[in-house]
Amino acid sequence: MTVARVPFSWVMPPPVDRSSHPILRSHREVLQHYLGDIIYGANDGIVTTFAVVAGVAGAALSPTIVLILGGSNLFADGFSMGASNYLAIRSRSSAELETSGSISEPYAVRHGIVTFAAFVTAGSIPLAAYLLPGLEQQRLVVTATLAGLSLFVIGAARTLLAYGSWWKNGLEMLSVGGVAATLAFFVGACVSKSIAHIP
Repeated sequence: MTVARVPFSWVMPPPVDRSSHPILRSHREVLQHYLGDIIYGANDGIVTTFAVVAGVAGAALSPTIVLILGGSNLFADGFSMGASNYLAIRSRSSAELETSGSISEPYAVRHGIVTFAAFVTAGSIPLAAYLLPGLEQQRLVVTATLAGLSLFVIGAARTLLAYGSWWKNGLEMLSVGGVAATLAFFVGACVSKSIAHIP
């Protein structure tokens, strides 16, 4: 006897009228559907938070400042990313509805939430070393190592969405994050020196 599979309705209920969205019937299909949002949010979360950490470290400011700036950036940028993804999907859906009479993604808010969650979760990694005791002299090195490994893994995961070598994608993502962090570190150091004379 064949048992019919029940649609994974919590994440993706039956399509609404005028929607060409597929019904996702398993957790695997759900993960594949949101994988782009996860990679997009996680990558940007790590890069931007690590850039903040590197900039503050370059300015030789205290770990407390790192946590304050990193934490506020984490949630503010994460919300901005999620909202931007939501608005982008809504705008695309409006165009699709006008041109073809149907939309491919009626659940824009869910994609926004996934992007925000991925950003905050992955973006917390560069702050981990500043929450652990006993790392006073190695915090930046530990942070750079954790961020680098995370970026490489996320970059390699892009091969699940597109063609290409996993290690090339991983190195590409790592390079982008490394350049951003290096720029932030030297800008922080230069600004700190240039305003050192200001009372």
